[in-house]
Amino acid sequence: MSYIPDQIDMCIMDILQEDARTTNKEIASRLGKSVTLVFERVKRLEAEQYIMRYIAVLNKNKLGKNLVAYTSVTLKEHGHDRLLAFEQKINTFPEVMECYKMNGQFDYLLKVLVADMEEYEVFNVRKLSTLDNIYKIRSLFVLAETKQEVELNLKANLQAKLQHKNK
Repeated sequence: MSYIPDQIDMCIMDILQEDARTTNKEIASRLGKSVTLVFERVKRLEAEQYIMRYIAVLNKNKLGKNLVAYTSVTLKEHGHDRLLAFEQKINTFPEVMECYKMNGQFDYLLKVLVADMEEYEVFNVRKLSTLDNIYKIRSLFVLAETKQEVELNLKANLQAKLQHKNK
């Protein structure tokens, strides 16, 4: 059985989501725990891959990436090797920020980030459309972002677990 984080672990992860540069000493102070305990908890959360990596969230607009497109892709063939080949190739495209294998009307959903419509056209025509197993591509363009979260709501998860446990 794998490790299941407790309330202290959830608090540590919540603090690190808010600011990944928070030191173990600062976390310990905020939680009223020892630095050693926090250090050991963080190492365990990393080893168990609850914490996968530490990142900085960048302002894409300030960096000139103003157009977000959600692009659905339907493939001609769906054999394991064909799916894997598509995934490997799509992962080499820097414009693709996220790629999800889907069920339903299409096979994959891509989140594509580019400067403008001209750059999207180049991506679509010179990269995506040239893949040999593509059947259909459809794109939706974001007009405005009304919510963007990178943090998981751990408090809600913990409350749900506690309520389920008490039933």
